[in-house]
Amino acid sequence: MHPGAVYEERTSRLRGAVCWTRAAVPPGTIGRVLPDGCMDLLLWNGELVVAGPDTRAHLATERAGLPAYGLRLPPGTGPRVFGPPAWELRDRRTPLADLWPAGRVRELTERVAGARDPLAALEEVAAERLAAPQRTAADRRAAAQEEAVVAALRAGAGVAGTARDVGLSERQLHRRCRAAFGYGAKTLSRVLRMQRALHLARSGTALAGAAQRAGYADQAHLSREVRALAGAPLTALVPAAGRRSGQSFGANRSTPLPSGSRTTA
Repeated sequence: MHPGAVYEERTSRLRGAVCWTRAAVPPGTIGRVLPDGCMDLLLWNGELVVAGPDTRAHLATERAGLPAYGLRLPPGTGPRVFGPPAWELRDRRTPLADLWPAGRVRELTERVAGARDPLAALEEVAAERLAAPQRTAADRRAAAQEEAVVAALRAGAGVAGTARDVGLSERQLHRRCRAAFGYGAKTLSRVLRMQRALHLARSGTALAGAAQRAGYADQAHLSREVRALAGAPLTALVPAAGRRSGQSFGANRSTPLPSGSRTTA
């Protein structure tokens, strides 16, 4: 991580979303983006980019040395903003101009890049899409169902029980999750569980305790899952000082590169 990198975030006015900004870092800086089930709208390297849902750590290289701005949308919201089902954008960073009319994207890029508060401008772009009048009652019911799926999986519910609770078969749940989150409920559950364990550990919980509270068999199980999903050892993502002191080392803190969700370096 570049020592001068500074990351900050704030709660968005869009429900469940987070706005974040990262100061300029030298071109060539590499950042590790951890999967968290979210999708982001970014102003990155001077263009609007969509960060799709990641199934594994994404390594990104800074090109322009510019500040980065992002709006992290909660799981399931991205497709309602960007258009395509989430699985089409999985593990990708896609220019918004590949998804929306080029002229419209040029206008929006100028608006966001020239705004006094680029984060507020990103929020406006997403809010306009979410407020589109073509949203039907069925769309709203689907959104509520997807929120229930995320809540159940975050709480540690199994796939079969989650499907039953939201009134879907397991096959229907899998299809719904791929469209809304980019991957099936089992993968989403793994991602959300890892994020919960990392949050607990960075907040000062001992690794063994974080593993137990997040629903892992033991610390070794947590370590294997972190390495598989994050591509790095658990101890590299949770500094020892944070484990001793209880200081929070949130994954997005001081990150050199934009999130496609949660990031570290």
